[in-house]
Amino acid sequence: MSKKFAYAILSAVLAIVAVVVFVKKKQFAPPPPFEFPPEAVTTARAEAQEWERVTNAVGSLRADQGVTVPSEGQGAVRLIAFESGQKVQAGDALVELDTDVERAQLSSAQARAELTRLNLERARELWDRAALAKSEFDAADTAHKSATADVATLQANLRKKVVRAPFAGRTGIRLVNLGQFLDRGNPVVSLQSLDPIHADFSLPQQRLAEIRPGYAVRVTSDALPGRVFEGKITAINPEVDAATRTFRVQATFANPDESLSPGMFVSVQVVAPERTDVVAVPATAVYYQAFGDTVFVAREEKDAKTGQTMKRAEQRFVRLGEIRGDFVVIQSGVKAGEEVVTSGVFKLSNGTRLAVDNSLAPAVSLSPKPGNT
Repeated sequence: MSKKFAYAILSAVLAIVAVVVFVKKKQFAPPPPFEFPPEAVTTARAEAQEWERVTNAVGSLRADQGVTVPSEGQGAVRLIAFESGQKVQAGDALVELDTDVERAQLSSAQARAELTRLNLERARELWDRAALAKSEFDAADTAHKSATADVATLQANLRKKVVRAPFAGRTGIRLVNLGQFLDRGNPVVSLQSLDPIHADFSLPQQRLAEIRPGYAVRVTSDALPGRVFEGKITAINPEVDAATRTFRVQATFANPDESLSPGMFVSVQVVAPERTDVVAVPATAVYYQAFGDTVFVAREEKDAKTGQTMKRAEQRFVRLGEIRGDFVVIQSGVKAGEEVVTSGVFKLSNGTRLAVDNSLAPAVSLSPKPGNT
Protein backbone atom coordinates (compact mmCIF):
# COMPACT_ATOMS: atom_id res chain seq x y z
CA MET A 1 0.00 0.00 0.00
CA SER A 2 1.37 3.28 -1.08
CA LYS A 3 2.04 6.13 1.31
CA LYS A 4 -0.41 8.37 -0.53
CA PHE A 5 -3.24 5.95 0.05
CA ALA A 6 -2.33 5.59 3.74
CA TYR A 7 -2.38 9.35 4.22
CA ALA A 8 -5.80 9.52 2.58
CA ILE A 9 -7.21 6.90 4.95
CA LEU A 10 -5.68 8.65 7.97
CA SER A 11 -7.12 11.98 6.87
CA ALA A 12 -10.57 10.43 6.46
CA VAL A 13 -10.41 8.86 9.92
CA LEU A 14 -9.31 12.13 11.51
CA ALA A 15 -12.14 13.97 9.75
CA ILE A 16 -14.68 11.46 11.04
CA VAL A 17 -13.29 11.73 14.56
CA ALA A 18 -13.42 15.55 14.39
CA VAL A 19 -17.06 15.44 13.25
CA VAL A 20 -17.98 13.03 16.06
CA VAL A 21 -16.18 15.15 18.67
CA PHE A 22 -17.89 18.30 17.38
CA VAL A 23 -21.35 16.71 17.51
CA LYS A 24 -20.83 15.24 20.97
CA LYS A 25 -19.47 18.51 22.29
CA LYS A 26 -22.63 20.29 21.18
CA GLN A 27 -24.78 17.59 22.71
CA PHE A 28 -23.10 17.77 26.13
CA ALA A 29 -22.59 21.55 26.27
CA PRO A 30 -23.88 23.10 29.59
CA PRO A 31 -27.33 24.74 29.21
CA PRO A 32 -27.66 28.53 29.49
CA PRO A 33 -28.13 29.78 33.05
CA PHE A 34 -31.75 29.33 34.28
CA GLU A 35 -33.69 32.38 35.54
CA PHE A 36 -36.99 32.24 37.34
CA PRO A 37 -39.94 34.03 35.76
CA PRO A 38 -40.84 37.48 37.13
CA GLU A 39 -42.73 37.61 40.43
CA ALA A 40 -46.09 39.41 40.41
CA VAL A 41 -46.08 42.25 42.96
CA THR A 42 -47.68 45.61 43.72
CA THR A 43 -45.68 48.77 44.34
CA ALA A 44 -46.04 52.30 45.69
CA ARG A 45 -43.90 55.40 45.88
CA ALA A 46 -42.22 56.40 49.12
CA GLU A 47 -43.94 59.69 49.95
CA ALA A 48 -42.62 62.83 51.57
CA GLN A 49 -45.40 63.78 54.00
CA GLU A 50 -46.08 66.30 56.74
CA TRP A 51 -47.27 64.51 59.85
CA GLU A 52 -48.86 66.04 62.90
CA ARG A 53 -46.87 65.67 66.08
CA VAL A 54 -49.22 63.43 68.02
CA THR A 55 -48.91 62.05 71.55
CA ASN A 56 -51.19 59.10 72.27
CA ALA A 57 -52.71 58.25 75.62
CA VAL A 58 -55.78 56.71 77.20
CA GLY A 59 -58.11 58.45 79.60
CA SER A 60 -61.57 58.66 81.08
CA LEU A 61 -64.31 61.27 80.90
CA ARG A 62 -65.43 63.36 83.82
CA ALA A 63 -68.41 65.69 84.12
CA ASP A 64 -67.76 69.42 84.45
CA GLN A 65 -69.73 69.17 87.69
CA GLY A 66 -71.10 65.96 89.12
CA VAL A 67 -72.53 65.01 92.48
CA THR A 68 -74.97 62.66 94.16
CA VAL A 69 -77.44 65.13 95.65
CA PRO A 70 -78.03 64.34 99.36
CA SER A 71 -80.88 65.16 101.69
CA GLU A 72 -80.01 67.96 104.12
CA GLY A 73 -83.04 67.40 106.36
CA GLN A 74 -84.96 64.57 107.98
CA GLY A 75 -88.45 63.42 107.17
CA ALA A 76 -90.74 61.43 104.96
CA VAL A 77 -90.76 62.15 101.22
CA ARG A 78 -93.97 64.04 100.41
CA LEU A 79 -93.26 65.11 96.80
CA ILE A 80 -90.85 64.04 94.06
CA ALA A 81 -90.60 66.92 91.55
CA PHE A 82 -88.37 65.37 88.88
CA GLU A 83 -88.18 62.38 86.56
CA SER A 84 -85.16 60.15 86.09
CA GLY A 85 -82.94 61.44 83.27
CA GLN A 86 -84.53 64.90 83.27
CA LYS A 87 -82.65 68.14 82.65
CA VAL A 88 -82.95 70.56 85.56
CA GLN A 89 -81.78 74.09 86.26
CA ALA A 90 -79.87 75.33 89.28
CA GLY A 91 -82.27 75.81 92.20
CA ASP A 92 -85.04 73.57 90.84
CA ALA A 93 -86.85 71.58 93.56
CA LEU A 94 -86.17 67.85 93.35
CA VAL A 95 -87.75 66.39 96.51
CA GLU A 96 -89.91 67.86 99.30
CA LEU A 97 -90.04 66.29 102.75
CA ASP A 98 -92.93 66.44 105.22
CA THR A 99 -92.88 69.81 107.06
CA ASP A 100 -96.07 69.78 109.20
CA VAL A 101 -94.22 69.74 112.55
CA GLU A 102 -91.73 72.41 111.49
CA ARG A 103 -94.45 74.73 110.19
CA ALA A 104 -96.35 74.45 113.49
CA GLN A 105 -93.15 75.21 115.40
CA LEU A 106 -92.50 78.16 113.08
CA SER A 107 -95.96 79.63 113.78
CA SER A 108 -95.33 79.37 117.53
CA ALA A 109 -91.87 80.94 117.18
CA GLN A 110 -93.21 83.78 115.06
CA ALA A 111 -95.87 84.51 117.71
CA ARG A 112 -93.19 84.62 120.43
CA ALA A 113 -91.05 86.85 118.26
CA GLU A 114 -93.97 89.25 117.76
CA LEU A 115 -94.63 89.36 121.51
CA THR A 116 -90.99 90.06 122.30
CA ARG A 117 -90.98 92.80 119.67
CA LEU A 118 -93.92 94.53 121.36
CA ASN A 119 -92.28 94.13 124.79
CA LEU A 120 -89.07 95.64 123.41
CA GLU A 121 -90.93 98.65 122.01
CA ARG A 122 -92.62 99.28 125.40
CA ALA A 123 -89.29 98.89 127.17
CA ARG A 124 -87.70 101.37 124.78
CA GLU A 125 -90.42 103.97 125.52
CA LEU A 126 -89.92 103.53 129.28
CA TRP A 127 -86.15 103.67 128.85
CA ASP A 128 -86.48 106.92 126.91
CA ARG A 129 -88.44 108.39 129.86
CA ALA A 130 -85.87 107.01 132.33
CA ALA A 131 -88.63 104.91 133.90
CA LEU A 132 -86.95 101.52 133.34
CA ALA A 133 -83.76 99.98 134.60
CA LYS A 134 -81.02 99.25 132.08
CA SER A 135 -81.02 95.56 132.97
CA GLU A 136 -84.72 95.23 132.23
CA PHE A 137 -84.30 96.92 128.85
CA ASP A 138 -81.37 94.61 128.01
CA ALA A 139 -83.47 91.57 129.00
CA ALA A 140 -86.30 92.65 126.66
CA ASP A 141 -83.83 93.26 123.81
CA THR A 142 -82.17 89.87 124.34
CA ALA A 143 -85.53 88.06 124.44
CA HIS A 144 -86.51 89.63 121.13
CA LYS A 145 -83.22 88.70 119.48
CA SER A 146 -83.49 85.12 120.75
CA ALA A 147 -87.05 84.76 119.46
CA THR A 148 -86.03 86.20 116.08
CA ALA A 149 -83.14 83.73 115.89
CA ASP A 150 -85.52 80.86 116.67
CA VAL A 151 -87.70 81.94 113.73
CA ALA A 152 -84.67 82.10 111.41
CA THR A 153 -83.54 78.61 112.55
CA LEU A 154 -86.93 77.07 111.84
CA GLN A 155 -87.11 78.80 108.45
CA ALA A 156 -83.67 77.39 107.57
CA ASN A 157 -84.80 73.93 108.63
CA LEU A 158 -87.87 74.30 106.43
CA ARG A 159 -85.67 75.27 103.46
CA LYS A 160 -83.61 72.13 104.04
CA LYS A 161 -86.77 70.08 103.76
CA VAL A 162 -86.71 70.90 100.03
CA VAL A 163 -83.84 69.22 98.14
CA ARG A 164 -82.80 71.49 95.26
CA ALA A 165 -80.45 71.09 92.31
CA PRO A 166 -77.13 72.79 93.18
CA PHE A 167 -76.36 73.40 89.47
CA ALA A 168 -77.88 72.85 86.03
CA GLY A 169 -77.49 69.36 84.64
CA ARG A 170 -79.16 66.03 83.96
CA THR A 171 -80.48 63.80 86.69
CA GLY A 172 -79.78 60.10 86.90
CA ILE A 173 -82.07 57.37 88.22
CA ARG A 174 -83.90 58.56 91.32
CA LEU A 175 -82.93 56.83 94.54
CA VAL A 176 -86.01 57.71 96.65
CA ASN A 177 -89.72 56.90 96.69
CA LEU A 178 -92.80 58.63 98.03
CA GLY A 179 -93.26 58.02 101.73
CA GLN A 180 -89.64 56.95 102.24
CA PHE A 181 -88.01 58.38 105.37
CA LEU A 182 -84.78 60.22 104.65
CA ASP A 183 -82.08 61.03 107.14
CA ARG A 184 -79.49 63.74 106.70
CA GLY A 185 -76.98 62.72 103.99
CA ASN A 186 -79.16 60.06 102.34
CA PRO A 187 -78.66 60.11 98.53
CA VAL A 188 -81.53 61.40 96.41
CA VAL A 189 -80.27 61.35 92.80
CA SER A 190 -77.10 61.68 90.74
CA LEU A 191 -76.77 65.05 88.97
CA GLN A 192 -74.23 65.56 86.19
CA SER A 193 -73.40 68.66 84.15
CA LEU A 194 -72.41 67.19 80.77
CA ASP A 195 -71.68 70.22 78.59
CA PRO A 196 -68.77 70.83 78.61
CA ILE A 197 -67.15 67.56 79.63
CA HIS A 198 -63.55 66.81 80.59
CA ALA A 199 -61.12 64.04 79.65
CA ASP A 200 -58.49 63.19 82.25
CA PHE A 201 -55.37 61.30 81.16
CA SER A 202 -51.73 60.85 82.13
CA LEU A 203 -48.53 61.34 80.14
CA PRO A 204 -44.93 60.32 80.94
CA GLN A 205 -42.76 62.94 82.58
CA GLN A 206 -40.63 63.25 79.42
CA ARG A 207 -43.58 65.04 77.78
CA LEU A 208 -43.97 67.66 80.52
CA ALA A 209 -41.89 70.26 78.67
CA GLU A 210 -43.64 69.59 75.33
CA ILE A 211 -47.32 69.85 76.34
CA ARG A 212 -48.99 73.23 76.77
CA PRO A 213 -52.52 74.42 77.63
CA GLY A 214 -54.40 75.20 74.45
CA TYR A 215 -53.01 72.27 72.44
CA ALA A 216 -55.66 70.50 70.39
CA VAL A 217 -56.88 67.13 71.66
CA ARG A 218 -58.89 64.44 69.87
CA VAL A 219 -60.71 61.60 71.60
CA THR A 220 -62.45 58.52 70.28
CA SER A 221 -64.42 55.80 72.04
CA ASP A 222 -65.41 52.31 71.01
CA ALA A 223 -68.86 53.18 72.33
CA LEU A 224 -69.19 55.75 69.52
CA PRO A 225 -67.44 54.18 66.50
CA GLY A 226 -66.52 56.54 63.70
CA ARG A 227 -66.88 59.72 65.77
CA VAL A 228 -63.97 61.99 66.70
CA PHE A 229 -64.40 64.70 69.33
CA GLU A 230 -62.08 67.71 69.34
CA GLY A 231 -61.21 69.88 72.30
CA LYS A 232 -58.29 71.62 73.98
CA ILE A 233 -56.01 71.12 76.96
CA THR A 234 -57.33 73.31 79.77
CA ALA A 235 -55.17 72.25 82.71
CA ILE A 236 -51.87 70.47 83.39
CA ASN A 237 -51.02 69.15 86.83
CA PRO A 238 -47.57 70.55 87.73
CA GLU A 239 -46.92 67.63 90.07
CA VAL A 240 -45.40 64.40 88.72
CA ASP A 241 -46.62 61.22 90.39
CA ALA A 242 -43.61 59.78 92.23
CA ALA A 243 -44.86 56.21 91.80
CA THR A 244 -45.62 56.22 88.06
CA ARG A 245 -43.49 59.20 86.88
CA THR A 246 -46.48 60.56 84.99
CA PHE A 247 -48.42 63.80 85.20
CA ARG A 248 -52.15 64.38 84.79
CA VAL A 249 -53.67 66.45 82.00
CA GLN A 250 -57.24 67.74 81.60
CA ALA A 251 -58.82 68.43 78.23
CA THR A 252 -62.24 70.01 77.75
CA PHE A 253 -64.77 69.20 75.03
CA ALA A 254 -68.09 70.68 73.95
CA ASN A 255 -70.82 68.07 74.40
CA PRO A 256 -74.09 69.70 73.29
CA ASP A 257 -75.78 66.41 72.38
CA GLU A 258 -74.50 64.76 75.58
CA SER A 259 -73.24 61.76 73.62
CA LEU A 260 -70.14 61.65 75.84
CA SER A 261 -70.83 60.37 79.35
CA PRO A 262 -68.75 60.59 82.53
CA GLY A 263 -66.71 57.47 83.21
CA MET A 264 -66.31 56.47 79.55
CA PHE A 265 -62.92 55.08 78.48
CA VAL A 266 -61.43 57.06 75.56
CA SER A 267 -58.37 57.01 73.34
CA VAL A 268 -56.63 60.40 73.39
CA GLN A 269 -54.43 62.15 70.84
CA VAL A 270 -52.65 65.38 71.82
CA VAL A 271 -51.81 67.35 68.67
CA ALA A 272 -48.92 69.81 68.79
CA PRO A 273 -49.17 72.87 66.49
CA GLU A 274 -45.89 72.01 64.72
CA ARG A 275 -45.70 69.40 61.94
CA THR A 276 -42.89 66.96 61.11
CA ASP A 277 -41.52 66.11 57.63
CA VAL A 278 -41.25 62.34 57.12
CA VAL A 279 -40.73 59.75 54.38
CA ALA A 280 -43.49 57.16 54.66
CA VAL A 281 -44.29 53.89 52.90
CA PRO A 282 -47.20 51.47 53.30
CA ALA A 283 -46.56 49.23 56.29
CA THR A 284 -46.98 46.14 54.08
CA ALA A 285 -43.74 47.07 52.29
CA VAL A 286 -41.63 46.21 55.34
CA TYR A 287 -40.22 42.69 55.59
CA TYR A 288 -39.66 42.11 59.31
CA GLN A 289 -36.76 39.74 59.99
CA ALA A 290 -34.67 38.77 62.99
CA PHE A 291 -31.47 40.23 61.56
CA GLY A 292 -33.05 43.53 60.47
CA ASP A 293 -36.07 45.07 58.77
CA THR A 294 -35.82 45.36 55.00
CA VAL A 295 -37.67 46.94 52.08
CA PHE A 296 -37.47 45.86 48.43
CA VAL A 297 -37.03 48.75 46.00
CA ALA A 298 -38.20 48.18 42.41
CA ARG A 299 -35.12 49.22 40.39
CA GLU A 300 -35.35 49.64 36.62
CA GLU A 301 -32.62 48.23 34.34
CA LYS A 302 -32.18 47.23 30.68
CA ASP A 303 -32.04 43.56 29.65
CA ALA A 304 -28.67 42.99 27.96
CA LYS A 305 -30.14 40.46 25.50
CA THR A 306 -33.51 42.00 24.56
CA GLY A 307 -32.76 45.66 25.26
CA GLN A 308 -36.12 45.99 27.04
CA THR A 309 -36.54 47.81 30.35
CA MET A 310 -37.36 45.56 33.26
CA LYS A 311 -37.60 45.88 37.05
CA ARG A 312 -35.60 43.98 39.64
CA ALA A 313 -35.89 43.87 43.41
CA GLU A 314 -33.16 45.57 45.40
CA GLN A 315 -33.17 44.64 49.07
CA ARG A 316 -32.35 47.45 51.51
CA PHE A 317 -32.08 47.50 55.25
CA VAL A 318 -34.12 50.30 56.79
CA ARG A 319 -34.57 52.02 60.15
CA LEU A 320 -38.24 52.42 61.02
CA GLY A 321 -39.99 55.22 62.87
CA GLU A 322 -43.56 55.90 63.91
CA ILE A 323 -46.46 53.84 62.58
CA ARG A 324 -49.64 55.75 61.80
CA GLY A 325 -52.64 54.23 60.08
CA ASP A 326 -51.45 52.16 57.10
CA PHE A 327 -48.09 53.96 56.88
CA VAL A 328 -44.72 53.59 58.58
CA VAL A 329 -41.93 56.17 58.67
CA ILE A 330 -38.62 55.23 57.04
CA GLN A 331 -35.88 57.09 58.89
CA SER A 332 -33.07 55.74 56.67
CA GLY A 333 -32.63 53.37 53.74
CA VAL A 334 -35.23 54.70 51.29
CA LYS A 335 -35.61 58.16 49.78
CA ALA A 336 -38.82 59.95 48.84
CA GLY A 337 -39.99 59.07 45.33
CA GLU A 338 -38.43 55.62 45.19
CA GLU A 339 -40.73 52.76 44.21
CA VAL A 340 -41.07 50.06 46.86
CA VAL A 341 -42.76 46.67 46.71
CA THR A 342 -45.90 46.63 48.88
CA SER A 343 -47.13 43.05 48.47
CA GLY A 344 -45.38 39.76 47.83
CA VAL A 345 -42.18 40.80 49.63
CA PHE A 346 -41.90 37.41 51.38
CA LYS A 347 -41.15 35.65 48.06
CA LEU A 348 -38.44 38.07 46.87
CA SER A 349 -34.69 38.09 47.12
CA ASN A 350 -32.09 40.55 45.95
CA GLY A 351 -32.19 40.75 42.13
CA THR A 352 -35.55 39.00 41.58
CA ARG A 353 -37.30 40.08 38.39
CA LEU A 354 -40.61 41.85 39.02
CA ALA A 355 -43.93 41.96 37.19
CA VAL A 356 -45.73 45.01 38.62
CA ASP A 357 -49.54 44.99 38.62
CA ASN A 358 -51.11 47.70 40.77
CA SER A 359 -54.68 47.15 39.59
CA LEU A 360 -55.51 45.22 42.77
CA ALA A 361 -53.32 47.18 45.17
CA PRO A 362 -55.20 47.85 48.44
CA ALA A 363 -55.95 51.47 49.38
CA VAL A 364 -53.88 52.95 52.21
CA SER A 365 -54.75 55.81 54.53
CA LEU A 366 -53.34 57.66 57.51
CA SER A 367 -56.68 57.22 59.27
CA PRO A 368 -58.19 53.95 58.09
CA LYS A 369 -61.69 53.03 59.20
CA PRO A 370 -63.24 49.58 59.60
CA GLY A 371 -64.62 48.39 56.29
CA ASN A 372 -62.12 50.34 54.16
CA THR A 373 -60.78 48.32 51.24
